[in-house]
Amino acid sequence: MDTKARIEAALEEAVTQATLAPCPPRLSEAIAYAVFPGGGRVRPGLCLAVARACGDPDPALANAAAVAVELLHCASLIQDDLPCFDDAAMRRGRLSLHKRFGEEIAILVGDALIVMAFRAVAALVTASPAKTAAILSVLAGAAGAPAGIAAGQAWESESSVDLAAYHHAKTAALFEAAAVAGAIAGGAEPAAWRLAGGLLGEAYQVADDLADALGEARRLGKPIHQDGDKRRPSVVAQLGIEGAGQKLDELLDRAMQSVPECPGRPDVEAFLALTAERLCPPTLRVAR
Repeated sequence: MDTKARIEAALEEAVTQATLAPCPPRLSEAIAYAVFPGGGRVRPGLCLAVARACGDPDPALANAAAVAVELLHCASLIQDDLPCFDDAAMRRGRLSLHKRFGEEIAILVGDALIVMAFRAVAALVTASPAKTAAILSVLAGAAGAPAGIAAGQAWESESSVDLAAYHHAKTAALFEAAAVAGAIAGGAEPAAWRLAGGLLGEAYQVADDLADALGEARRLGKPIHQDGDKRRPSVVAQLGIEGAGQKLDELLDRAMQSVPECPGRPDVEAFLALTAERLCPPTLRVAR
């Protein structure tokens, strides 16, 4: 089974388990709407690429980690789109969740996806207790405070923003978690993979800032000019278009160079190269 099919099958199983009766019908429909069809699935793809590069000795745990990473990402998109934050009408080329189902259901779906993420990994605690505990800890750090997704969203409510901390928490933290969780599932030293994941996440955020400034809403499937309209800090505002483009190239080069030596290193490098092609201007094909 190829990586994309493996991710989709594992996500289908997680969503099916969460939407069985007696789950309220609208909540059930909204959970599926939030997850399918997805974006580029780059974060779970990174998780599985690392696990495979390390030999993939525990594919069930690798799948669970990949599912958890993607569900946390989907939850973060719902939160980001809410009226109290971006109030975005579109996401992934269609109505955002709160526009389709209402704000109350959107908030509950975000909560449900976070719980589903941890449940997917925790279900394997008996089979792989040490690895499971380590992955749960990594996911918690990437999702919460002081430097996870919740902190990243919270920076938008501050009067003075640390741009590096903001972008790391909002985007790079989950990429780091994806790479580290994949290494743990693969039985490798996780610390060695943190840098590669974090650099790719930083590159994604720079590309997203460029897309917001230069992209087309129709192509990206979400609103543009959000950073400028909301006076939100961005790499484009800090460095300009040319400077942001140079930073993107530098981050992608560093991510490629930081991949640890392992039997499957060429496969991870191929994954990063494909991701870099998607991110680089002028196409600005950002998988969000």
